Amino acid sequence: MIDKKHLDYLTSIVGEENIKSDKAHLIAFCYDATRTRFEPDAVVFPRHEQDVSDILKYCNEHQIIIVPRGAGSGFTGGALPANGGIILSLERHMNKLLEIDMENMVGVVQPGLINMNFQKAVEEVGLFYPPDPASEEYSTLGGNVSENAGGMRAAKYGITKDYVMALRAVLPNGDIIVAGKKTIKDVAGYNTAGILIASEGTLAVITEITLKLIPKPKYKKTYMGVFPSVDSAMTAVFKSLAAGANPVAMEFLDALVIKALRQKFPQISLPEHAGGILVGDVDASSEAEIESQLQTLKESFAANGSIDFIIARDEEEGKKLWFARRNASPATMIYGTKKLNEDISVPRSKLPVALEGIYKIGEKYGFNVPCFGHAGDGNIHVNVMVKDKTNEKEMEDGHKAIEEIFQYVVDLGGTLSGEHGIGTSKAPFMHIAFTEAEMNLFRSIKNAFDPNNILNPFKMGL
Repeated sequence: MIDKKHLDYLTSIVGEENIKSDKAHLIAFCYDATRTRFEPDAVVFPRHEQDVSDILKYCNEHQIIIVPRGAGSGFTGGALPANGGIILSLERHMNKLLEIDMENMVGVVQPGLINMNFQKAVEEVGLFYPPDPASEEYSTLGGNVSENAGGMRAAKYGITKDYVMALRAVLPNGDIIVAGKKTIKDVAGYNTAGILIASEGTLAVITEITLKLIPKPKYKKTYMGVFPSVDSAMTAVFKSLAAGANPVAMEFLDALVIKALRQKFPQISLPEHAGGILVGDVDASSEAEIESQLQTLKESFAANGSIDFIIARDEEEGKKLWFARRNASPATMIYGTKKLNEDISVPRSKLPVALEGIYKIGEKYGFNVPCFGHAGDGNIHVNVMVKDKTNEKEMEDGHKAIEEIFQYVVDLGGTLSGEHGIGTSKAPFMHIAFTEAEMNLFRSIKNAFDPNNILNPFKMGL
């Protein structure tokens, strides 16, 4: 527990209304999407950057742990106070859109701004911010940067790191730094912004973000390709992209997911003979370019065994095609009472062999492993379905299967996470993906930024 004198001093910085240590607030800020619970000692709501600086300076001097937090929607425990300390919540006050610079096509935001709110604001003036994590309606841009969030549009447009031009941040000792510029080119000094992106709040507290914007595409259409097997669908992914297709999104559903969707949502029309489905959008500045993209996809899908290619006639039909993908996760619960889900990523050409190996590992332990996700960028959502979560042996085997999947994926040249990050839940597996020399380098970086280890300590296996 933190001494009262420390709480009193922090209160003098932010005011009584912006520091909470009652049970209700401690419970409200003790969990994220992992459902794991760790109660903090207090929750502090800084009003602005200077508050953040003053808080960190004091906590660094007194060795008090600080855990930065946005919306708390993460899937790996990155914003959980697993080692106690204070939650530094940035969503209450530091949530503003500061500027849309039309001439330089950038947006300047505070970290607590919701992703979707930013997207809507820039689209109203004809601009576009592509990164669209599934949590876009409630996740914060600061959290997106801290986790390097992806999304369904990553196949064409990339992920959060591809749009971060500059950051303002506060170091654990209270120093305020600027990393990056509004300029398109900047090769002066180390890429500090690049180091802070995906650092999960372990190096500094981000207080301002400058994001690159692009013109909003004028036209968009939705497509769906139906395949006899997931193997043929996965082959079509990298073959289509190599043939010149450039879809905004290319999402996939495997046979187990299709079966679950047909059972849970009988009102939607999914072909009984489908062993794999690819669904996505294409966008462009002209209708002719849209038609060209769709034709390339149709021809490439056919060359790789597709048995149907559907183009939505309008936005309403497009939503119906997307319904299956957006409801894939809840549908898989027909296979068990506990889902061990991970977001591994592999080179796109390895998608067919990756899924083949994942299914074999599932069979070894007797689990259904429905898979879906972002095929266009090689990001697979793997779901090891435990039938009875109260069965200790089943749960133990489920975690063994996950570890084997991680090893298999890394051996294919893949990675432990494509978008959810490491946090606490994947920290035990970092040795699979990184050598001891690489882990020591990470620890050296952490120590350079945070020698007293007060900022979100012991995350990511550090």
